[in-house]
Amino acid sequence: MSSIEKFKGTGVALVTPFDKNGDIDFKSLENVINHVINGGVEYVVALGTTGETPVLSSEEKSAIVRHTVKVVKKRVSVVVGIGGNSTHEVVHTLKSFDLAGVDAILSVSPYYNKPNQAGIFQHYKMVAEASPLPVIVYNVPGRTSSNITAETTLKLAREVKNIIAVKEASGNIDQMMQIIKHKPKDFLMISGDDLITLPIIASGGDGVISVIANAFPKEFSEMTRQALKGNYDTARKLHYILDEFTRLIFADGNPAGVKCVLTMMKIAPPFVRLPLVQVNAQVEKALVAEYAAYKK
Repeated sequence: MSSIEKFKGTGVALVTPFDKNGDIDFKSLENVINHVINGGVEYVVALGTTGETPVLSSEEKSAIVRHTVKVVKKRVSVVVGIGGNSTHEVVHTLKSFDLAGVDAILSVSPYYNKPNQAGIFQHYKMVAEASPLPVIVYNVPGRTSSNITAETTLKLAREVKNIIAVKEASGNIDQMMQIIKHKPKDFLMISGDDLITLPIIASGGDGVISVIANAFPKEFSEMTRQALKGNYDTARKLHYILDEFTRLIFADGNPAGVKCVLTMMKIAPPFVRLPLVQVNAQVEKALVAEYAAYKK
């Protein structure tokens, strides 16, 4: 399998389970990993946004990656999130972090300092040169306050050999279609938004890094596979099984919503770390009702 083929389909942005005292619940992390692998996903992503990475210490990040690699046992590929708003710090982390058993890096665009497109390009060029593994660019303007334009993404795809894909969470379908239309054949356009994964694949996209697949890996990964095969009637049916769930898990913040569902499934507890809090009573009630309807 080529270096990019393993990242087609469904990747899961893994939650980081915590116990009631706020410590990492490694047993529940093992439950989640086995749940998603048994559900048929193609790869897992540790230390992403859904993993509450900003509130993890460097020691905790290392422990999570080591545990993830150990539990996965090479059954699927492993991607690790390493990014930040300091290029030199990201480069230092890439050179010092234990990446044994990891297959690729997911690196979020610099946040807060709002670089222009030239700065974003130079940032990723330096990151890719420092990375011993293939790099997936992560564009999420809603969190970073800056967008990676289609032009910059395509320039990275063409000129920086070690960059193999973009996770696009801009919500701008026109921008995504421009990337799909003009990208090199050996570059992947990965959806970063569960709800628009189906139309992105229909436009020529290559898959998704998903949140909802933490809870519903079987249905969501099968939807993605069927769409990639062009079986859109089947894919649509699976999409609409989970569309309301997907809206609800984001209604009061990620990953509180999907952790609420994982608790109903007895896979992992609902706890998050401040400044995040658990979902409000109204959203929890709606999720409980949706889950009851799903089980019928």
